Amino acid sequence: MKIIKKAIKWIVVVFFASTILAVMALRFLPVYFTPLMFIRCSQQISEGKDLKLKHHWVSLDKISPSLPMAVMASEDAKFLQHHGFDFQAIEKAAKRNSKHPEKRKLGASTISQQTAKNVFLWPGRSWVRKGFEVYFTALIELMWSKERIMEVYLNSIEMGDGIYGAQAVAEEHFNTDALNLTKAQCALIAATLPNPRKFSSKNPSGYMYKRQARIMREMKYVDKLSDK
Repeated sequence: MKIIKKAIKWIVVVFFASTILAVMALRFLPVYFTPLMFIRCSQQISEGKDLKLKHHWVSLDKISPSLPMAVMASEDAKFLQHHGFDFQAIEKAAKRNSKHPEKRKLGASTISQQTAKNVFLWPGRSWVRKGFEVYFTALIELMWSKERIMEVYLNSIEMGDGIYGAQAVAEEHFNTDALNLTKAQCALIAATLPNPRKFSSKNPSGYMYKRQARIMREMKYVDKLSDK
């Protein structure tokens, strides 16, 4: 029993030390690969498909200022006010899911939570993974600035089949750089984020254009990162 307790103690110490150091390091270092990228590549290989991975890290000042505003309007309007979790949105989602269990589950993940999931974790809906998501979200909110969280988010999020980050989607879908994306293009990209493998910013449907218009309206009420 002493050996088991000692082993558990060291596992806990190593876990906390390694994760804290990793979060501290990624406060400054670019995130070139994420677990989801490896998983998608493995799926492509196992299915006999051509390997596709488009990802080019760029700093936040090389991304159109409209893109952070668009993703906040679409995904997390209170990003600049909360500390990682939007408890009002969580409560609203829980009530709606409880009242209408037959409908698709309504999520309430913030941009901070999505960043933590994309960079440090695997896709899934288990309570174990959710617990790790809460832990890493708290760490990045504590150690990173909002600008850094947004920078990592916009560089690591899936924005199409095999496409990750603002620069890659700008090149692949709009034949331009992330910095030169227009407000309309940014809103269209944000409109795909609920399911970027289903919805395309390159070949948008009528539904996508409706989402784009709504996001562009709501962008007027979102604070800029530079204002905080």
